[in-house]
Amino acid sequence: MELNSIEVVIRSIQDRLPSNPLFTLLYASIGCLSLYLLLHLNRDGQSIPYKVPIPPEAAPGWKGEVVPQPTVKQAGLSAIQCYCPATGQRLGQVNPSTQDGIDRAIDAAEEAQKSWRLTSFAERRRVLKTMLKFVLDNQEAIARVAARDSGKPMTDASFGEILVTAEKLQWVITHGENALRTESRPTNFLMMYKKNEVRYEPLGVVAACISWNYPFHNFFGPLIASLFAGNGIVIKPSERTAWSSIYFLSIARKALIACGHSPQLVQSLLLWPQTASHLTSHPKISHITFIGSRPISKHVLASAATSITPVCVELGGKDPCIILDDVADLRGTSDIVMRGTFQSAGQNCIGIERVIAQTGVYQKLIDLLEPKVRSLRLGAGLDESAVDVGAMVSADGFGFLEQLIQEAVSAGARLLVGGKRYMHPIYSSGHYFAPTLLVDVTPSMRVAQEELFAPICLVMRAHSVSHAIEIANSTSYGLGASVFGRKHSDLDAVIGGVRSGMVSVNDFAVYYAVQLPFGGVHGSGYGRFAGEEGLRSLCNIKSVCMDRFPNLISTKIPAPHLYPIKDSEKAWAVARGIAWLGYGGIAEKAKGLWAIITNM
Repeated sequence: MELNSIEVVIRSIQDRLPSNPLFTLLYASIGCLSLYLLLHLNRDGQSIPYKVPIPPEAAPGWKGEVVPQPTVKQAGLSAIQCYCPATGQRLGQVNPSTQDGIDRAIDAAEEAQKSWRLTSFAERRRVLKTMLKFVLDNQEAIARVAARDSGKPMTDASFGEILVTAEKLQWVITHGENALRTESRPTNFLMMYKKNEVRYEPLGVVAACISWNYPFHNFFGPLIASLFAGNGIVIKPSERTAWSSIYFLSIARKALIACGHSPQLVQSLLLWPQTASHLTSHPKISHITFIGSRPISKHVLASAATSITPVCVELGGKDPCIILDDVADLRGTSDIVMRGTFQSAGQNCIGIERVIAQTGVYQKLIDLLEPKVRSLRLGAGLDESAVDVGAMVSADGFGFLEQLIQEAVSAGARLLVGGKRYMHPIYSSGHYFAPTLLVDVTPSMRVAQEELFAPICLVMRAHSVSHAIEIANSTSYGLGASVFGRKHSDLDAVIGGVRSGMVSVNDFAVYYAVQLPFGGVHGSGYGRFAGEEGLRSLCNIKSVCMDRFPNLISTKIPAPHLYPIKDSEKAWAVARGIAWLGYGGIAEKAKGLWAIITNM
């Protein structure tokens, strides 16, 4: 923020407010705050501008060859085939890395990290500020690349790619140093001559195996935290979004170059599953962040165990949205349900998978949702203007989704809208599933137990608050949840009763927009990223205990405890006295002191 901009704002306020001593105080307060912000935001120097050319495939008006039956794996070829899931247009081919390539990438990151770990927080902040400026200045380019590779509309790319990445960058820039600064910790009576510290030191080279649903944000999220913690990072994007990862890697590396640091600090490896275990079991990898499916996570965890590498595991969820009878604005809540369910075609790990409504609002909610769902328009967001829901990244799961829906209908659920794959009249090679509204769903149905990751809204009836909590806890997942209502006791009951890692109250997934620790329980994984907890998990948390007055007092072994022990009875009496002195009440402390004095 420039100084003349601050002056313009202040003068504009002065022109609009009457002359009054209170307003004079207000002006002074605004001036002080503005000066603080100016100094705070610029304390590490300005961000450095740089450019990264946008791939021509993401430019407006691009037309590519359509692949008749698009898939990332072609028979007889080792290369990864890249295509747009909304249109089937070919984006090119990417050669996957080999085991030797993995070794070289890790070695390069390790070498770059040797100097990076010695950088100050101010130097690291400048890199992140440079990235943030690029992201804000190039929102459309980044969103277009992410949308082309994942099939989502531009608005969904803005929310799920740009906004959350900018928030993570800004949060780490503002709060990262406080989270990783050396901390003092309390001591005790016996150790009053000591002082204690906890230091957060870089781990070395870490890895992130990321999912395809938000290719830009999932690439940059682990990168931001890892770099600020002083680490190098090796990122393994999904092969389904291999094409966009090349552009995103360039954004990160050119920011490092612009700030005078080695671009080798960030590595990106595109791997087939049979090669990925060489990365996840590598002895030079100090930590792994895994974002993906439960079956794949078991392979990653088994592989990481061979090198005893810690893993943060985020495995998706079956997130419940509980709507209580006293909800303040049911119509507004239905709008939030729509966004929470259908954004990115439902391919959202913290998307709303189950709507659990109390009896008093159940039918009213359905009446609000049905016309909204029925009106949703499917299409390629980069090539059409009137699109609400984009493509899914793959058609591989369509048969399974249709089977789950038909099973539920056979068991008594009502299918009001959709329920099957959608053949787009223009984009016949695109992967589209019709927006679906399935009501009267019960916990015993498989559709209520499996993570769908699709544009499917399930509505379930709850007879009471406790029943709603019971339904919410009826799956093996426990990632996020949301609850809508007014009565504090009911809201608190849901917050405390739902087994999940995160809860939004009268909103959807907002914990992620403010960088609270992110993660789940049970089948949704363990560990946390984001927030202080996420940053610290990428550090060696080192405990240090040292003399408070090193030249005056330090530890001396009491004479009765010197080896070889001369008198076992006295040694025991002194040891017992030390325990009384340190942890007993007043009388015990006195007894302990006397035992020590008389047996020395």
